[in-house]
Amino acid sequence: MFKGKKYKASAELIDKSKAYDPAEAVKLVCETSKAKFDETIELHVRLGVDSRHADQQVRGAVVLPNGTGKTVRTLVFAKGDRAKEAAEAGADYVGDTDLVEKITKENWFEFDVVIATPDMMGTIGRLGKILGPKGLMPNPKAGTVTMDVAKAVTEAKAGKIEYRLDKTNIIHCPIGKASFGEEKLMENFDTIMGAIIKAKPAAAKGQYIKSCTVASTMGPGIKVNSAKLG
Repeated sequence: MFKGKKYKASAELIDKSKAYDPAEAVKLVCETSKAKFDETIELHVRLGVDSRHADQQVRGAVVLPNGTGKTVRTLVFAKGDRAKEAAEAGADYVGDTDLVEKITKENWFEFDVVIATPDMMGTIGRLGKILGPKGLMPNPKAGTVTMDVAKAVTEAKAGKIEYRLDKTNIIHCPIGKASFGEEKLMENFDTIMGAIIKAKPAAAKGQYIKSCTVASTMGPGIKVNSAKLG
C-alpha cells in the first residue's frame, strides 16, 4: 500500500516497538495529524473476550465531555407528543411509517443516529437488515430506544457515542478532532476507556484489554500501554 510523504514523516516520530503512556500517545497523535483537513482521532481497543458468546458482549454508550467535533444528524421514530418533544429538542427528522418507506424505497441515509420510542420498534423492525449492518438500529443498551426522546436527541447532539465489539473483538470509536488539542482529547479518551473498563463482562477471563491504539484519519497508529489503563 502506497504511503505519502506526510504519513512517512509522521511515522518517523513514532517508535513502533514502544507502547506509550496514554497522555504521551494522545500528544503524539496530535503531532502526527498533518492532513489539510481536521482529522478525526480514533481509539481502537482489542478486548480479551469472545463476542460470539452473549455473556461476553461489551456494548454501551457514553457522552464524551467535549463531544466528537462532528455535527450529528438525528432521526426519531415517534408519534404524538413524543414526536413533538423530539422536534422541539432539535431532532433533524421525525416521523414513523413515512420514514420507514423513505429508507426502504429511496435508500435514504441522511442521518447519523436513530432514536425510537419502544412502541415504534414493531413498525421499524423490518429496517433491521438495513440499519443493523450500519450500526444504526436503535437499541435499549445504547439509550436509543426510550420514551425520553428529547433527552436522547440532546445527548446525541452533545457527543454521545456508542461503543460495541466487532467480530474480531475490537471496539472502534472516535474521541474527537485533532483541533481539540491534547487536553480535550485526553478527557474524551479517559471517559470512553472508563466506560469500556466498567462494562467488563463477568464471564471475561484473563487479560481484559489486550491492546489499545490511537490514530488520526490519515496518520499511523500509536500503541498505548494497556497496563496503564486500569
